[in-house]
Amino acid sequence: MPQISVDYSPSLAGAFDRRELGLAINRLVVKTIDASPGACKTVFREARDFVVGDGDGEGGDAQVYVEFQIFPGRTPAAKAALSDAVLALLAERIAPAPGTRLFTAVNIADIDRDSYRSATAEG
Repeated sequence: MPQISVDYSPSLAGAFDRRELGLAINRLVVKTIDASPGACKTVFREARDFVVGDGDGEGGDAQVYVEFQIFPGRTPAAKAALSDAVLALLAERIAPAPGTRLFTAVNIADIDRDSYRSATAEG
C-alpha cells in the first residue's frame, strides 16, 4: 500500500532515470518494511520553485524529497532503515552538478487506516 512521492528540482529532470529510481525505491520498500511489490505506488513530481534559506545561494541548488505514506505497524527501526536506504540510493543515483548543492530528505508517515480509501478502475 505504500504511496510514495518523489519531489525533485527541475534542474534534476535529466539527471536521473525516474522509472529506474522508482523501481529501486519499490524494491527497498518490499525488502525493508515487508510490503508487497504490487502495493507500491510511486509518483514523481517536478517542483518548479525551490528556495533555500534567505536565497543567497544563487541558482544551482537542488532538492529531492521522498515521502512515504504507509499503514501503521512498522517499527521505528524499520522506518529508519528504509529512510537510510533511500538516502543511500539517492546518493548513488543522483549527483549534484559541479559547484552546486543537492539536498535530499526522506519522510515516512503513517496513514490513518480508518479514513484511508482507495479504488482501482479497469478499462
